[in-house]
Amino acid sequence: MAGLVRFGISLEGDLSKQFDALIKRKGYSNRSEAVRDLIRQDLVGQQWQDGDEIAGAITFIYDHHKRQLLNKITDIQHDFQKVIISSQHIHLDHDNCLEIVAVKGRPVEVLKLANLLKTLKGVKHGTLGITSTGKGL
Repeated sequence: MAGLVRFGISLEGDLSKQFDALIKRKGYSNRSEAVRDLIRQDLVGQQWQDGDEIAGAITFIYDHHKRQLLNKITDIQHDFQKVIISSQHIHLDHDNCLEIVAVKGRPVEVLKLANLLKTLKGVKHGTLGITSTGKGL
């Protein structure tokens, strides 16, 4: 680790005010923490673009009364065992279930899995949250 490096940033007055308001809304203790977080966010995006090993979470809500849907979800997840590290099934109410699938692997495989799950008939909504494995950040 290289240690702490200090540098200055010049911003227009309006942009600086907007940034300070953003920092306050998000609860950062100072500008440096916010800038570090923005840099890391961009680095994570670059890892995804470069095809590096990544991590993430696929979340989706579906109607558990939809015929054969749970079987299709299970079959897809079995086909992607190499990228799925965990999954959690939650009963939200009598009709709706929430599935959270933690993933780790190459972006192309993770995206393929997410798209297969989100586009199943009976899935009401799905998202893919992307992050890093923590290496290189």
